[in-house]
Amino acid sequence: MTLVTAAVTACASSGGSIEDSIAPIAPTTEKYAAIVVDAKSGKMLYGANTNELRYPASLTKMMTLYLLFEAMDEGRVSRSDLIPISRNAAARPPSKLGLKAGQSIPVDTAIRVLVVKSANDVATATAEFLGGGSEARFAQMMTAKARALGMSRTVFKNASGLPDPDQVTTATDMARLSIALRRQFPHYYGYFAHKEVTVAGRTIKGHNKALEMIPGADGLKTGYTRASGFNLATSVNRGGKSVVGVVMGEKTSAIRNARMAALMAAYVKKAK
Repeated sequence: MTLVTAAVTACASSGGSIEDSIAPIAPTTEKYAAIVVDAKSGKMLYGANTNELRYPASLTKMMTLYLLFEAMDEGRVSRSDLIPISRNAAARPPSKLGLKAGQSIPVDTAIRVLVVKSANDVATATAEFLGGGSEARFAQMMTAKARALGMSRTVFKNASGLPDPDQVTTATDMARLSIALRRQFPHYYGYFAHKEVTVAGRTIKGHNKALEMIPGADGLKTGYTRASGFNLATSVNRGGKSVVGVVMGEKTSAIRNARMAALMAAYVKKAK
């Protein structure tokens, strides 16, 4: 864990502009922030507005999953445990699975749904399940874990990424979380590569196109709210090199995906 904190922190203060690095995909917006990090050394290969505050949107769910994986490793939760759906969870706005209050969902399915569908009702239910019935208490746990991981500018207020003006992060912090997920939970990390999930006989397709567009992409998460713009965290393993990228604040999902693809094409080869 110390390696994750120290390595990314040591290189987070430098970086060039995207115009210096790759052919422009589209004009960058005032919300734009991005980082590419060598996941082995922690060296920042590219950075733009890396420590400026941004809204995480559904990248938040990576921390929700981090705490769920931790609970599983500690024996407090098993994959077959049932997560109850409260009235509060069922009332969350889309994207959602549409579960009703009083229903439940197995932990294993909940993980897949959080990754693929980015379901807000399941995120809230997971928060209440791990937070003693309180999503606010779980958000405090999320922020405390963020500090333990060296995510010094991140504050969580909910488990889903639904809009909250006080829920903020940075590209650097999201890269740090992405690397921590890979290092701490290699046995669960494969969940992030799933492109679809089947629930009650219904197959739900994901929308993380980076998994198809980028050679060697093996997972992580998309996010969007009107306030955040289109966000993406991507991990790539190719040719013995391991890189994590974060792009935030793009105008469309297509621009976000193309930006990430171009960044990875330019910088994976620079990793050790």
